[in-house]
Amino acid sequence: MLMKNIILLFLAIVTLVACNEATDSSATAPATLAAKANELAHRYIIADGHVDLPYRMKVKNFRLDREYLSIGEVTPEGHFDFVRARAGGLDAPFMSIYIPSETQKTPGSSFALADSLIDMVERLVSLQPDKAAIATSPDQIEANFAAGKISLPLGMENGAPIGTDLANLQHFYDRGIRYITLTHAKDNEICDSSYDTTRTWNGLSPFGSEVVTEMNRLGIMVDISHVSDSTFYQVLEIAKAPVIASHSSSRYFTPGLERNMGDDMLKALAKNDGVIMISFGSYFTGSLPAAAWEEHGTEIETWMEATNSLHFDSAFNEFVAQYFAEGDTVTGTVAVVADHIDRVLKLAGIDHVGLGSDFDGVGMVPKGISDVSMYPALIEELLRRGYSEEDIAKICSGNLFRVWRKVEQVASGG
Repeated sequence: MLMKNIILLFLAIVTLVACNEATDSSATAPATLAAKANELAHRYIIADGHVDLPYRMKVKNFRLDREYLSIGEVTPEGHFDFVRARAGGLDAPFMSIYIPSETQKTPGSSFALADSLIDMVERLVSLQPDKAAIATSPDQIEANFAAGKISLPLGMENGAPIGTDLANLQHFYDRGIRYITLTHAKDNEICDSSYDTTRTWNGLSPFGSEVVTEMNRLGIMVDISHVSDSTFYQVLEIAKAPVIASHSSSRYFTPGLERNMGDDMLKALAKNDGVIMISFGSYFTGSLPAAAWEEHGTEIETWMEATNSLHFDSAFNEFVAQYFAEGDTVTGTVAVVADHIDRVLKLAGIDHVGLGSDFDGVGMVPKGISDVSMYPALIEELLRRGYSEEDIAKICSGNLFRVWRKVEQVASGG
């Protein structure tokens, strides 16, 4: 099965397994450790580099006028809502303005979709201005945190809306976009994708080099998640500011999966002073080999064809929930996320790792960290492994803020 089909499949099966379980490890850990983790989760700002709420709302045709995601209600689906975010100490989830690669086929459609998703986030905030706010800088996030508000910074997943016009970067900067993932599942006008075997540009296109330079000038973080290895190294050659991987993981645990970052890439990222924000998706953390995921995907697609079922319909949801009732073997546990953080620490150092869950954009997530209420479980696991409070603060947001402020400094001529 083509990698694209696997991606689309697992984007479709959002939160069909174990959304509210407690971690196995927390049951046997000292109560004081769990309490300490919860206290740290609420003392430090937690910034998550990638939450796909806007596209989930788009796909599910959410009516924002009914305040479906209001502060006072738990959403009965998905990984994110404000109630669970509060419980987990999540203060600054980057709202992903996700642009599917298919939109690249129709001129103007990527741009229009991006604007519509930004409109949706702005509308969400307008319904509850005393509880949430758009944020375009670390300073704004810190001010919102002090005021008791959840910040919603914006990142664009796939640079396709830029098209071939650098002026579009200014447009999206003005609309609040503060990072752009250069591509997604297919090569675009900017660069090659890790998922695409076409290798249109063998890395960055000539226009893509201009895009990176212009992003540095404006103060938009360059996100190298999803790009090919060649693209990654070429970006580092020309970037004047540190880069981020907003939702990526370590290839060490997923051999052959170019979507994740190899050991040499992690070392290069450290030299760039950048940060990798670890994805929680079970496919990316390596709870099963890629071949096993492909086998599962093939079996589900075969069942869909035989039953004439569609993604998201009730029969599909019921079948997938039953199919993946295997538990830890398929999803992994919160420990696998900590393993990826350990790997980055070993190769790049504590200053170069953060959190980029990909919540609402992946189907399977590890047991014990199945939604935005459960960041304390990951912090507890890190404390158990000997991470200090200073380390936790850096992982939660300190490293990202350092990079973001450096990007702002470069843009201002500093």
